[in-house]
Amino acid sequence: MILQKKEIEQLESRYRATFINSLSGYRQAVLIGSKSLNGKSNVSIFSSLIHLGANPALWGFICRPDTVQRDTLRNILETNSYTFNYVQTADFEKAHQTSAKYETDISEFDAVGFTEQIIESIHAPFVQEAVVKIGMQFLEKVEIKLNGTILVIGSLEYIELNENCISNDGFVGLEKENILGCVGLDAYYSPQFLGRLSYAKPEKWTTRI
Repeated sequence: MILQKKEIEQLESRYRATFINSLSGYRQAVLIGSKSLNGKSNVSIFSSLIHLGANPALWGFICRPDTVQRDTLRNILETNSYTFNYVQTADFEKAHQTSAKYETDISEFDAVGFTEQIIESIHAPFVQEAVVKIGMQFLEKVEIKLNGTILVIGSLEYIELNENCISNDGFVGLEKENILGCVGLDAYYSPQFLGRLSYAKPEKWTTRI
């Protein structure tokens, strides 16, 4: 199949959305926990986690246009606090269910069966069942004018994971915890480790490490 720009634009809208979204490939499924100013907790699945830098440690994620109710975005902007939570593949159905449009006064933790966990110094809630937990501090909101989406940037303030996943050089092997991955909006995958390779140089072929 070969599609030119005009042909892409002529695809049926839902087909095009599914096609383009899944074409971008495997991504990290992450549950974002947040809490409103009046104390109502929220958790929702996202697949747009972006590494922006290690010093300082900055991550971002993409949020859809805030033209409708966006509890996660609103909570982050009001409290400057949110969490990233990686769950295991066994929890993929519950993780997916958090994408449902629940009313603001309903906590997805209660609705789908995840356990809310509060950690001192972090306002936003964590998912207790998560095997990787990261507390974030909101820093910047970048509006992308091309399509109205929003890049939310924050700093890593808290990290919790099993030490057995961390190699001597700092590499985190998420596959050891069978972390949930996803493609598009509704397909979920289990990670499989193939190997690590040395830093590539023109004069020498890479080797396994």
